[in-house]
Amino acid sequence: MSTLKPQIDSSITYETQEEVLDIKFRTKPLMIGIPKEIAFQENRIGLIPEAVSVLVANGHEVLMEHNAGEGSRYSDMDYSEAGAKIVFDKEEVYKCPILVKTAPPVEADLPFLQMNQTIISPLHLTALEKGLMEKLMAKKITALAIENIKDENQNYPILRSMGEITGSAVMLIAGQYLSNFNQGKGVLLGGISGVPPTKVVIIGADIIGEFATRNALALGASVKVFDNNVSRLQRLQNNLGQRVWTSVLEPKILAKQLKTCEVAIGALRNDFSRAPIVVTEDMVSAMRPGSIIIDVAIDRGGCFETSELTNYENPIRIKHGVLHYGVPNIPSGFARSASQAISNVLMPLLVQIGDLGGLSEIIWHQIHLREGIYLYKGALTDFYISEKFNLKYTDLNLLIASKS
Repeated sequence: MSTLKPQIDSSITYETQEEVLDIKFRTKPLMIGIPKEIAFQENRIGLIPEAVSVLVANGHEVLMEHNAGEGSRYSDMDYSEAGAKIVFDKEEVYKCPILVKTAPPVEADLPFLQMNQTIISPLHLTALEKGLMEKLMAKKITALAIENIKDENQNYPILRSMGEITGSAVMLIAGQYLSNFNQGKGVLLGGISGVPPTKVVIIGADIIGEFATRNALALGASVKVFDNNVSRLQRLQNNLGQRVWTSVLEPKILAKQLKTCEVAIGALRNDFSRAPIVVTEDMVSAMRPGSIIIDVAIDRGGCFETSELTNYENPIRIKHGVLHYGVPNIPSGFARSASQAISNVLMPLLVQIGDLGGLSEIIWHQIHLREGIYLYKGALTDFYISEKFNLKYTDLNLLIASKS
């Protein structure tokens, strides 16, 4: 065995290897287009005038289609004074590299969309069509679903805000339709001295259910909450900071409580598919005449068998003597508050996109935002959509890792 020690040649010099840093680049200012929404009952807008003012102050340009903000009671003058450019030609707005919408892309948008455009909008999986998705892929679109935007704490801020609005609104709606003037039972939501409190049944203990419960309790109602997930019921109790009557979804117990309630809220839904029907027509027929059902899950089929899709012009259907409220997209009925909530998330995000050099850069640096991307330069990066429509799926993380 050799006993020679390794020798270092004095002619060779060694230097510390330089560390290669991930440099954040700053590029030219953003050009953001906000078209007027044509979707049914969509009154919200993605950026309020105050948000536009911040973006303009940061060197970005915002193009607004004429009357785009009127559904939220914002005028063209409000946006013009904030620094936005108001245009009457929809096609000009759609030429902006970034579009901000409060309704998903639809077939009518396709002729105006540009190659390699970025769209920031809702997704609405249940209404999505394969043909539309294929055309978006062909145009190399990058799309970010606002309801799937995550923050640093792994929460969904826009989804939560819309849930808070919906949960708060359903109690206001219920109180309105319980009056005699709206064919209701003629009772006051809540209670007064010497009169038993109104009984409210809430099916679903997520954000909507939680805020519906908060508002019902604040009004003095007697509230009973059902859910098919015990952990959600436990979380509801913890968030409320007080005891409230809860139960898992057991049909006989649910039917018994529905018989004597004045208000029934349906807020149970699945993430990707139709809402489960948990209240049968027989259960509804046993309810008291003049009571009201508000099915918040109607946009996904509803969780009451008797629910029917309605609109703000004619919101009520009466079946078995029970009022049914089936208006989808309840936050759009409170469009100004909803627009402010959406804008509070999108404005800082757009400022960051500008600072970091584009959407590709921000999702490289901020991993939590990747869940919201369902199209990346034409590649489908949402596994559920690929399974639903049998389209090619590409892992977004691999696309980002392979960037030059």
